[in-house]
Amino acid sequence: MTNLEGRVALVTGASSKIGLAVAGKLASRGARVVVVSRDGGAAEAAAKALGGAAEAIAMTVDVGSPDTIREMMEQIDARCGGLDILVNNAGGGRLEPFLEVTLENWEHILRINLTGAFLVAQAAARRMVASGRGGAIINMTSVSGQRGGERRAAYGAAKAGLELLTRVMAVELASHRIRVNAVAPGPIAPEPGRFIHNDAEQAAYIKLLPMRRFGSSEEVADCVLFLVSDESRYVTGHVLNVDGGMGGAGLMASAASPA
Repeated sequence: MTNLEGRVALVTGASSKIGLAVAGKLASRGARVVVVSRDGGAAEAAAKALGGAAEAIAMTVDVGSPDTIREMMEQIDARCGGLDILVNNAGGGRLEPFLEVTLENWEHILRINLTGAFLVAQAAARRMVASGRGGAIINMTSVSGQRGGERRAAYGAAKAGLELLTRVMAVELASHRIRVNAVAPGPIAPEPGRFIHNDAEQAAYIKLLPMRRFGSSEEVADCVLFLVSDESRYVTGHVLNVDGGMGGAGLMASAASPA
C-alpha cells in the first residue's frame, strides 16, 4: 500500500467533489493535507472530516490572487516546514456558446483554471526546488481540453493550455527531482446517481463512453494517488485520462443503435 507519511500535500479546490476525494485519499495514506477552497467554512468542514494520522489544515484562498497565494505558502512554510505534493484541482466555470462568451467571462474562466494553476504551481515548485527534496505536482485538466465540445470555448481552451503547461513544467523541473503530470477526467458523477449534467447531456456522454457509465471522484483520486507516489517515480510529463475510454474511442456503431 502506498505510504505518504511525512509528506505535506496541498490540494486546491478541495472542499467537495474530486478535490475532496483526492484530499481524503492522500490523508488516508498518511500525508498531512492542506485543504484549500475559496469557501473557508467548507474548507474547515472538509479538513475536520478527513481525520487520518496527520491533522489536515484548512485555508481560504483565491487561486487567482497572487497575494492570497503568497500568504498561503508562507503559512505552509511556517506550519508544515515545506511542501512535497501539489494537486492543482481548483477550477470550473460556466459553459456557454462561443458566440455568447463575453470577454469578462472568458478572462474569469482562464484565470481560475489556467492562470490560478500556474500561480500556485510556480509558488509550490519554487519551494520544492529550495528544499532540495523534489516533489510531485498534478494538474487537473479535462477531456474538454482535448476535444472540441459544445459550449466549452473558454473552459476547453483553459484546460488545453494547462495540459501543455504540464509538459513544459515537467521538462524544466525534472532536473530538480520534481515530477509533473496531469489527470484528465471525463464525465464524473460527484456522487452515485447524482449528475451535474441534464438528461440529454448524460445520454450524449454515454454514447461516447466505451464503459457506458460516468466515473466517480474516488476513481480520479486513485489515479492521482498513483501519480504522486513512488510507484510512478519514472513518470513525468504524462496526461492520464480517467474517462472510461472516451479519449481513445473511435466509431462505436452500437452506440447509435437502441440498447
